[in-house]
Amino acid sequence: MIPLPVPKRSEVSREYTWDLESIFSYDEDWERNFQALEKHIPEFEVLNRMLTQSGQTLFAVLRTRDELFAEVERLLVYASMRRDEDNTRRQYHRMVDRSMQLYARIVTIASSIEPEILALPQTTVNHFLVETPGLQIYAHQLHDVNRRRLHVRSSEVEAVLVELGKTTDASETIFTIMSTSDLHLPTITDEAGRQVLLTKGNYQLYRQSADSRIRQQAFEKMHGAFHNHRHAMAAVLSSKVKSNIFYARQRGYDSCCQHALARYNIPLCVYDNMIDIVNEHIPLLNRYMKLRKRLLELDTLHMYDLYVPIMTPLHQQKISYQQACDTILEALAPLGEHYVSNLESAIKGRWIDVYETAGKSSGAYSSVAYRSHPFVFLNFQNDYDSMYTLAHELGHALHAFYSCAHQPYVYSAPTTFLAEVASTLNECLLTEHLFKTTSDPTKRLAILNHSLERFRGILFRQAMFAEFERQIHRHAEQDGRLTADILCSLYHTLNEKYYGAEVIVDELIDIEWARIPHFYRTFYVYQYATGFSAASALVQQLLRDGKPAATRYIELLCSGSSDYSIDLLKKAGVDITLHETVRRALALCEAHLSQLEQLVPYLVK
Repeated sequence: MIPLPVPKRSEVSREYTWDLESIFSYDEDWERNFQALEKHIPEFEVLNRMLTQSGQTLFAVLRTRDELFAEVERLLVYASMRRDEDNTRRQYHRMVDRSMQLYARIVTIASSIEPEILALPQTTVNHFLVETPGLQIYAHQLHDVNRRRLHVRSSEVEAVLVELGKTTDASETIFTIMSTSDLHLPTITDEAGRQVLLTKGNYQLYRQSADSRIRQQAFEKMHGAFHNHRHAMAAVLSSKVKSNIFYARQRGYDSCCQHALARYNIPLCVYDNMIDIVNEHIPLLNRYMKLRKRLLELDTLHMYDLYVPIMTPLHQQKISYQQACDTILEALAPLGEHYVSNLESAIKGRWIDVYETAGKSSGAYSSVAYRSHPFVFLNFQNDYDSMYTLAHELGHALHAFYSCAHQPYVYSAPTTFLAEVASTLNECLLTEHLFKTTSDPTKRLAILNHSLERFRGILFRQAMFAEFERQIHRHAEQDGRLTADILCSLYHTLNEKYYGAEVIVDELIDIEWARIPHFYRTFYVYQYATGFSAASALVQQLLRDGKPAATRYIELLCSGSSDYSIDLLKKAGVDITLHETVRRALALCEAHLSQLEQLVPYLVK
């Protein structure tokens, strides 16, 4: 079958494109705003030097900083989205570069604000808050700055740490270069007997192949390539861990994990509890692996068999964009009429750029500029996977919509810890709706398989990653060396623990750590698992309690980052510090697995 040509942007109906004119009517307007903003930067620099003179000057600096960031982000959002519409239009690449340079200038000037505030006694800051009209809006931010006071060094030491960061932060860049430019992947033989160059992109497809020979070949050659560079990759990751240890000790933290979690005021028990509870439920993962092996009719299940769909995958089941929108609106009805009404505005009001067109960037995302409605970038393929992507990105978009509408700029962006809750919750509600409204056993199985893969990939796999990250840092903190052999041994042992009861833990899986970029974003991956757990708990509340739970959830969306993430979730009805929260998510996983097991007699004769 000859694939249909990708349409030009001019050939797509206007209703399926986003209205970036709502940000800037013409590129000339962007240019005028850029030049006006550029002229204000020297004024901000001068004002910044007077920051600590009084409450009024502190308020003026913080307010000016927010105005500048809000405006430069508007410039950047417009330019980057125009670029992503059609990458052949070079003028938008230049506009993105100019926006980033302007953004960097503002960041550099604003970076002195926090040290200057910390140079003041806290009693003085408290006095400023009481006596200065308007400054109270920054009370939470100033409290958060003070919270970190004990971990901030003298101005001289701080200056040295900033300079050191320019060299110690190079690990991620080196990893990226090594895993892309310097990693030469071999060819494999595809289903048609052709020699095809293995890439990171087609590897995702080949590991889902119905032919086990293709899956095994892709697995072995991908991981074999990383294995050939294992000592260099180990040196890079070890360098990153040593850098983390250095900064944690310089800041006076007991561990790298404590240092990383302190950014959002997350207690260590959240990290440790998540790993402990997931460990308790490893038999649930093994139960799913046993069922997967049966449905795939395999005598043994290998690590390269974990991604092949057990039935016709959702991405092969067709659904139009309009049907997807209608289904999502129905699925998210538990969130209340106001939420659904705003969803309809997003769909009908051209917040969404829907279809793939010539020159358009790949993937999907949600983006927002303060004082503008959010936008959603798609490459909709008329399948269920695309519908899930749409639901996910609309979750981000509505979160941004509520947050920007109810918070000043300083608190308008949710923390990373909360960012995935809204998007994941939409996906969970969609799964519940599809399962309840679908009677065909094959489709029901595909829906449940999709859900269980989300649990495996987000909760179990990210918990395993988090456990590995904790282990390698503890090992290094005790003056242990992180060689390739040690890293591979630790990673193999974890895979044995999580999968060994039902899966052959192939030796080459030991090197998988070398191709995971998230290990260079220190103690980051746990937030996928905690966010997924929080979203699962909220979904169960919504389906059980109805309107009261929906009201609490909308209040969470409206709150942005106006309080600590832990406290905002508690107000919504979820205490992520409790074991029970992760257990509730895993209870939902078990319920879906039980439903899948009940369908097996219809599918396996």
